[in-house]
Amino acid sequence: MPPSISPQEFQTNWKPKFFTIFSGQAISLFGSSLVQFALIWYLTQQTGSATVLATATLIAMLPQILLGPFAGALVDRWNRRLVMIFADGLIALATLALAGLFWLGVAQIWHIYVILLIRSFGGAFHWPAMSASTSLMVPKEQLSRVAGANQTLQGLLGIVAPPTGALLIAVLPTQGVLLIDVFTALVAILPLLFIAIPQPILAETTSGEKNSYWQDVRAGLRYVAAWPGLLAVGAMAVLINFLLTPTGALMPLLVTRHFGLGALELGFTDTLWGVGMIAGGVLLSLWGGFKRRIATSLTGILGIGLGVILVGLAPADKFWLALAGMSLAGLAGVFANGPLHAVLQSVVRPEMQGRVMSLISSGATAMTPLSLAVAGPLSDAIGIRIWYLFGGALCLLIGLIGFFIPAVMNIETNHSENSPLAAPVVTG
Repeated sequence: MPPSISPQEFQTNWKPKFFTIFSGQAISLFGSSLVQFALIWYLTQQTGSATVLATATLIAMLPQILLGPFAGALVDRWNRRLVMIFADGLIALATLALAGLFWLGVAQIWHIYVILLIRSFGGAFHWPAMSASTSLMVPKEQLSRVAGANQTLQGLLGIVAPPTGALLIAVLPTQGVLLIDVFTALVAILPLLFIAIPQPILAETTSGEKNSYWQDVRAGLRYVAAWPGLLAVGAMAVLINFLLTPTGALMPLLVTRHFGLGALELGFTDTLWGVGMIAGGVLLSLWGGFKRRIATSLTGILGIGLGVILVGLAPADKFWLALAGMSLAGLAGVFANGPLHAVLQSVVRPEMQGRVMSLISSGATAMTPLSLAVAGPLSDAIGIRIWYLFGGALCLLIGLIGFFIPAVMNIETNHSENSPLAAPVVTG
């Protein structure tokens, strides 16, 4: 086990250590993207049902929605490095079990649902642990660049993973694709076994004792509730996710039913989305965005809405128009998410970030179960394209309204410093 380390010690020569961890996580994300593509395509081919795809997406989200307020407090209390190790290990074991079921020829739809649930459970702890640890490993002035690297990584995954997945499922059995993810998870775990990650100090009560777990949970809730801008942006995120989550879940059926195309073309939709993300990352790094970072995010929301509308408007013989819409949505997504994430990492205290990040994640996806429950049967009944047109139009409206809400426009200055927190000092 590596010895404990303070943020100051880690940041003295942070790049080799951080990017070793970052690279391992990137490889693991690539494996996870392959698994996601393979399983979604398998469900599409086996069932052709929008309800099944919506149910799979819903199950994959439930742990992050239900555990968010509680997982974040545990991440802030536990050793974040060990949390990431065990989360990656759990995901790898679940995927290995599913590969075994496919190898034996006994895999059922409900087996896939169970494995998706377990993988999401691991992700509910892994993502806030990594996100909260980043602000302790990376100097504050470098956080925006690291956020840009994350956006670029997502774009690259969008470009490389879908066509790779389409090619692999053509030459390998499903269990072969699943085993790739098991090995990439081990690559992510290996650096964490040897590199220490800084830890925050737990908050103390007025008597000098460590706060209890439930005190930490309540502190996280009060911190978020006392930030008007964050509450307003969270409400917007809930509505946007309600509208747009089904567009991702239904994409395989849009490609096969409406356009009459196959797995390779489905991969192209994600690839062009990734191209858009990379283009957006380059443009944002050169331009820097508006002085108010939230204005850049709202502009991104407008672009996402336009992109989704383009996908819905594309006639059956003009698949290229849907690809253009995906590219625009990917580019705009960088503007929507990158500046806002930089605001949170620079403003939220390190010892609160696990809770805040988890609360934001669970809050942003809280309405998606309802949207998937509605979108699946509705799309089976009246067609898939209507959801893209309806969701994109309302996304545009939400982005426009955001410019006229003071709490949103002042999110960087109206955060609360009065929440009961420990002093922002961290040690190893």
